[in-house]
Amino acid sequence: MILQSHEPAFPLNQFIDTMIYFEGFTPVHTLDRFLPDGNTELLIDLRDTPQSIHDNNTLEVLQFCKHAWVSGVRTRPITIPSGKDRRMIVVAFKKGGAHPFYPCPMSELSDTVVMADLIFGNRIQQLRERLLAAKSIEEIFHQLELFLLGMGGEKLNEQPAHRCVESVLKSMVHQPTMIRFQNLFDQIGYSQKHFIGMFKSQVGATPKQYLRIMRFQKAIQEMETNASTFDWSGLALQSGFYDQAHFINDFRDFSGFTPGEYLKRKADSLNYIPVM
Repeated sequence: MILQSHEPAFPLNQFIDTMIYFEGFTPVHTLDRFLPDGNTELLIDLRDTPQSIHDNNTLEVLQFCKHAWVSGVRTRPITIPSGKDRRMIVVAFKKGGAHPFYPCPMSELSDTVVMADLIFGNRIQQLRERLLAAKSIEEIFHQLELFLLGMGGEKLNEQPAHRCVESVLKSMVHQPTMIRFQNLFDQIGYSQKHFIGMFKSQVGATPKQYLRIMRFQKAIQEMETNASTFDWSGLALQSGFYDQAHFINDFRDFSGFTPGEYLKRKADSLNYIPVM
């Protein structure tokens, strides 16, 4: 298996967390349930065989994806192929960082997977052809950086119009237990309705939805590092949930499993649960 990651140079590193290239991955399972993580991604498949998206419960095929597609912020889990025998490049944007590259509000991509040519036009197919012709993984990353610089253009160097969105987003990611919305709206200088609209357009979900995702992520990261016996009530409070019942309800919404079921089924990769 080949797995290589790349952090782009400035200014792309302000908006992109990492670029990942992989091939030769041979897991024993064929499908994963991918849990909401607050991220937005661009995926380019260098094989020609379409990939499928499945119903979370019946595993019936709902959609086929081929060559390149974008995945918006998810508020629900999604069932996808495990990556077996694929040759893929994944651009993982920083949380809330994808909007300069897209011609539409990020809210239009929430809980959807869209063919990339509908977003980027013929330029994405031209990029894929250059990636296929590349002589090395380093050249693949270089071509990808050039494409993203062209899509972002001057927006990559502009001061963000709404710094309060970035500030609130940063607090949600790093301190999800500390956010209290009423105090927040009193401090930022915008009405609740106006701020929610700005946040949703830039990030892809409402502040309340995104905070739930970040609290869920805090919980599963804690479960990952302490996968023995849990005080579920204590974990709920530490992760920012009102009580254990709210924690379990949100956990089911975001994963389809109770916390105990999740611990039994999870694999080594955070946010991926083998289902078949």
